[in-house]
Amino acid sequence: MPKSLTVLDPAGLAGCCPPLSAEPLSQAQAEQVAPLLKALADPVRLRLMSLVASHPGGEACVCDLNEAFDLSQPTISHHLKVLHEAGLLDRDKRGVWVYYRARTEALASLGALIGAQPG
Repeated sequence: MPKSLTVLDPAGLAGCCPPLSAEPLSQAQAEQVAPLLKALADPVRLRLMSLVASHPGGEACVCDLNEAFDLSQPTISHHLKVLHEAGLLDRDKRGVWVYYRARTEALASLGALIGAQPG
């Protein structure tokens, strides 16, 4: 049985945790953030996230992303599904195509968590 990643509310993530440099995360906070980091830890998914977020109009379908990889369309779709299930991408089905849009608030929350410097 495949393990599904927990979908996190990006607003909840922002309120969940202080920056790593401010104070240590609790066990519960670490468990809330880890699935997002795990989803981004794969090089293909990290590139997909970047390609979708920087795509003109802020959204892309698999047909827009295939040429960037030497992978099959089903493999790319699987990686996009993992990012979606983690709460990092939204998706919208239009006819036979599924369009993905980065949840920039989730990325901003992760950036604030990781990137804040001690004041």
